[in-house]
Amino acid sequence: MSSPYIFITGATAGFGEACAELFASNGFNLVITGRRHERLISLEKRLENNHGVDVITSSFDVRNEEEVNKAIDQLPSKLNKSISILINNAGLAVGKGPIDLGISEDWNRMIDTNVKGLLYVSKAVIPLLKQFDGHRQIINIGSIAGKEVYPGGNVYCASKHAVDALSKAMRIDLLPHNIKVTNIAPGAAETEFSVVRFKGNKTTADNVYDGFDPLIAKDIAETAYFVATRPAHVNINDILIMPTAQANSTTLLKK
Repeated sequence: MSSPYIFITGATAGFGEACAELFASNGFNLVITGRRHERLISLEKRLENNHGVDVITSSFDVRNEEEVNKAIDQLPSKLNKSISILINNAGLAVGKGPIDLGISEDWNRMIDTNVKGLLYVSKAVIPLLKQFDGHRQIINIGSIAGKEVYPGGNVYCASKHAVDALSKAMRIDLLPHNIKVTNIAPGAAETEFSVVRFKGNKTTADNVYDGFDPLIAKDIAETAYFVATRPAHVNINDILIMPTAQANSTTLLKK
């Protein structure tokens, strides 16, 4: 039997790209998805050349249910019984400030990506997971913002609290199908996250990580790989992972 496929959303950067790299380096085939088609193709070529695995790309926006369903319906038929793990990684924060000064466009973008996008993809991929004869799992990339709230984080925190709740609900609903569900909640991690949150203002984004060593994408990829490779009788329900210099969402030891 050939190696199973890992389905990863938001694979063009950050945690998603790091997960793709790590799983491929361990012999897993991949379905990598994202909005940036050129980046997907570049990643596909690199992973296939470096690791000799099969990589399938699919470019779509998780916020668009019709796009999601069409893209997954058009996957090669060989994937019907070959997808073992879904990593719901696509997510973002946009803006930070008091709720009464919030921009509804930013709110919609976060809710549509972080909550509805996760739902659309999960609903479309779960039937494929059910067909796989072996280890089956959904790994949702949440956030410390799904565990507590912090000043200016209002709607982003609400969206990640939803991911936390959905992970628990999926665990219950999918138990009869023997599908594991894991929520990984990172703390401060230096990826494109802050650049996106501050709408391209790299100076502001870089200041978030000044004075301490934040998590990097590889740290979360290694966590995802760990939970995905536990024995059949073991499920890691929830992991909150932070840099050593972070105690909670607002308490950091900066030098």
